[in-house]
Amino acid sequence: MKKLTLRLCFLALALVSFHLSYSQIEKAPPRAEGEGPFQKLIIRGVTLINGNGAPPTGPVDIVVEQNIIKGIYNVGYPGLPIEERSRPKASAGDKVLDAEGMYLLPGFIDMHGHIGGTGQGTPSEYVFKLWLGHGITTIRDPSAGNGLDWVLEHKEKSKKNEITAPRIFAYTGFGQGAKEPISTPEQAREWVRQNKANGADGIKFFGAAPDIMQAALEENKKLGLRSAMHHAQMDVVRWNVLNSARAGLTSMEHWYGLPEAMFTDRKIQDYSVDYNYRNEQDRFGEAGKLWKQAAPPYSEKWNEVMNELISLDFTLDPTFNIYDANRDLMRAYAAEWHNQYTLPSLWNFYRPSRRSHGSYWFSWGTEQEVAWKENYRLWMTFVNEYKNRGGRVTAGSDSGFIYQLYGFGFIRELELLREAGFHPLEVIMSATLNGAEALGADDMLGSVEIGKYADFVILEENPLANLKMLYGTGFIKLNEANEVERAGGVVYTIKDGIIYDAKKLLEDVRRMVEEKKDGLRLKLTNK
Repeated sequence: MKKLTLRLCFLALALVSFHLSYSQIEKAPPRAEGEGPFQKLIIRGVTLINGNGAPPTGPVDIVVEQNIIKGIYNVGYPGLPIEERSRPKASAGDKVLDAEGMYLLPGFIDMHGHIGGTGQGTPSEYVFKLWLGHGITTIRDPSAGNGLDWVLEHKEKSKKNEITAPRIFAYTGFGQGAKEPISTPEQAREWVRQNKANGADGIKFFGAAPDIMQAALEENKKLGLRSAMHHAQMDVVRWNVLNSARAGLTSMEHWYGLPEAMFTDRKIQDYSVDYNYRNEQDRFGEAGKLWKQAAPPYSEKWNEVMNELISLDFTLDPTFNIYDANRDLMRAYAAEWHNQYTLPSLWNFYRPSRRSHGSYWFSWGTEQEVAWKENYRLWMTFVNEYKNRGGRVTAGSDSGFIYQLYGFGFIRELELLREAGFHPLEVIMSATLNGAEALGADDMLGSVEIGKYADFVILEENPLANLKMLYGTGFIKLNEANEVERAGGVVYTIKDGIIYDAKKLLEDVRRMVEEKKDGLRLKLTNK
């Protein structure tokens, strides 16, 4: 089997041109964590922050049978004793979780969740536990980087709760598994039909000739599957986000293809004459100047593009966090969680290299960071206004690259949505219900409603007041005794009615990292 890691997936210029095969990371072991599911689970006394934009309410009791929400009961008023007569009664054998005074949210949905690759050296157990430890109960795997069969195997095991993992939606990279390069519209249509027959939930595109993109997206839409796209620079001049949305693309990743749709005085990005796309410093350095080349905010062209995308029910999945290091490399490099939670192999993958995707720190300084800060200002203005006008914005992390760690990167994404101008309730909506809608799964996911899956995040403190409390490392505060202490972190992640101790999952991750470090120290000692 040819070795092709996730980083090479990202560098692929046109996936339609290759017969793709993948080396695979270590499979997840059988589930040894979590209690349940139960015939009946009653969660008592929480303040509910739903994913539908509603303000917090509580205290409420929530009844779950197996993995389905069966009842949501108001049981009193803030500051007053619980009204016992209003509470659902527990019978012998029922599981009661006393969460009085705590906050409950729908399980988070990471819309850009690569499970990891051999280049990063990340076992799936490590990735899954970091996600669940941060309340992420559903992920969309764009490109199925470990191969579709591998991803579908883990999707099915997660569905049956045979492994400790979020539920998985598998999107294949366009052209993955093709017997020959896709060079005609009919070949594209046939591949899309086969992709559905293979069990994929959707397709991730990078770009191709316009007639091939048109055929593939039309066929995919006709078959009822969904799609995502990273509009890579190698094809974006001929096919930007407007072309994609009109043809049936359901979501765009990152922001490539959006500024290009708003050019008014040029057709091609202002590349330097010695630019080389395979040079990561060139690609990311010059991308930081791209939004300045597009129509300015609230101009005629800017409004025209935004309004058309909204009319097409198009989803933006910005993944702000994955480029965060571009505007402050030191912050991303020195994040406090790296020491305990980042595997040595993953840290090595992040470091400056001409081979690793996203490791473009050949010479990154003040000029690049200032340009990217302006890039973010313009980008965030568009995304926030898109939300204001009724457009759908989701939360995706794209972790495993550029110093962004699984789980932690997703919480950083929530902070950046807040920075863009989202109200904290709008942030939570992006992380829950909006993601479910984009996946076509809002009938069962994304909010706490009777009949939906029992996927919850439970915290001791109000995350709307401080999103940092969602980080596995929590946040630092001064207590009443004038002592510095850590607070926050998810307490329980519930997926399919199974109660996971989120802090215990993160302890397991710390152990994995320490064991790898011990192994490296031992090798050095024995040399």
